[in-house]
Amino acid sequence: MTKSHKKSVTNPAQLSLLDLLKQEQVERAATRPGRLNITAQIQAAIKNAISNAPKSREIIADEMTALLGIEITTDKLYNWTAGSHPHRMPGEYYSAFCVATGDIELIRIQAEAAGVYTLPGPDALRAEIQKQDELIKDLQAQKRKSQVFLAELEGKR
Repeated sequence: MTKSHKKSVTNPAQLSLLDLLKQEQVERAATRPGRLNITAQIQAAIKNAISNAPKSREIIADEMTALLGIEITTDKLYNWTAGSHPHRMPGEYYSAFCVATGDIELIRIQAEAAGVYTLPGPDALRAEIQKQDELIKDLQAQKRKSQVFLAELEGKR
């Protein structure tokens, strides 16, 4: 008795089971309540930036004061990093904090939560140069196509 073997034909556009599971996980995460509650990440970023900065809290507070035109005290810095304290650093202070500490993690966390990715100045400029190089290549390819077409038109006269 011979067994008949059915030939299995799969559609290359069809997702694998693993792909379907990953897609469902991403969709579930995108609709999860509180998915953008990044409070703990922000507090950790502030603490890490302060402890890794080559400056004291006093100097960081003084630099933020100068940058913002609003008095920032070391007590405020302590309060903003205390998990039990109800006060949080206002978002409009983030840029000054990042400049004063030399750490952009705080802004990076917010940006990535919104689906935006940040690059430091030199890296952003490198990315812009790469984008310009790609544009030049595209324009050169279009120019070559136009030249070939022109040659064909002139040759047919």
